[in-house]
Amino acid sequence: MNIEEYIHEFFSEVSSNKVDIYNEFSLQHELGIFLRNKVPNPYKVEFERNIRFFHPNAKCAKSEIDIVIYHPDNHMRYAIELKYPKNGQYPESMFHFVKDIKFMEQVKDLGFCENFAVTYVEDNLFYSGSKRDGIYGFFRNGELIHGEVNKPTGRKKESHIIEGTYKIEWLPLENDSKYYVLSI
Repeated sequence: MNIEEYIHEFFSEVSSNKVDIYNEFSLQHELGIFLRNKVPNPYKVEFERNIRFFHPNAKCAKSEIDIVIYHPDNHMRYAIELKYPKNGQYPESMFHFVKDIKFMEQVKDLGFCENFAVTYVEDNLFYSGSKRDGIYGFFRNGELIHGEVNKPTGRKKESHIIEGTYKIEWLPLENDSKYYVLSI
């Protein structure tokens, strides 16, 4: 099953205005409905499924998977984390993008087949702008996401260790928005 291909097909529908998304909730549900029409039976497509449903003792960066696709009779499982930031806060949002990558790595380590971190933006300051170092470098300058990534703002020190190596490739849509899909 090619979940990544389905995700790109979904964004093609968004680009051609066949699907309307206006916030993260609508992105999650429209993509979930789209996937339900694509994946074969008896696969299930569920929203906000807690990782402990699959692994009762799991401790991860987050607890709920935005969209999970799984076969009820075997261990074929796929996870998708979504972001659709609308309120600026660029470095903070970018750190949340990194947190999704970490979570998908952890879910992969728990035996999920394939996992995806997907971000959709309408604001060009997520992928361009004068500031291009630190966390901005991953999303504006094509720097590889790997190793320790520190939270860039706030008093609370938080960081995530990214085991894999990922490069953000923003894909343009007709409506002047962009998205990326990272396969974990």
